[in-house]
Amino acid sequence: MIVFDLECRLGGHRFEGWFGSSDDFADQQERGLLCCPECGSADVGKAVMAPSVGRKGNQIAETKPRERKPDSGQASNAPMSPEAAQMMRKLAQMQAEALKQSRWVGDKFVEDAKAMHYGERENEAIHGEATLEQAKDLLDEGIAVAPLPFPVVPPDKAN
Repeated sequence: MIVFDLECRLGGHRFEGWFGSSDDFADQQERGLLCCPECGSADVGKAVMAPSVGRKGNQIAETKPRERKPDSGQASNAPMSPEAAQMMRKLAQMQAEALKQSRWVGDKFVEDAKAMHYGERENEAIHGEATLEQAKDLLDEGIAVAPLPFPVVPPDKAN
């Protein structure tokens, strides 16, 4: 997994994105699968990031609290609390279990979701790919969809 700092070009909102590789990021960006969690804009790109450089063995670790970002109230580069890390692990486990009970349909997600909603095929749990606009259209039609909290690697692209 690779973590990128991302930035909404519309509102300047910053957030993290986790990807299987740099190519996965580029592919998701190209297909319009990335969106800002604050405003929903699909105009998202990589933010400028400082490289993570380890300290020398003879240096003392920083002990003072990190400065807070003035606009967000969040500490910049602050380590995740043990409680938050445990919550993220639990959320990832729950998603993994749900995906075991679901079938990957890839780019046929919208088509399959509509077919099940309108009774053209039997209902089943599915997961796949849809753009933000497609997901909004499905919701407007009364078809329940939700984004997954963590990226999913398509079965044909898994290691």
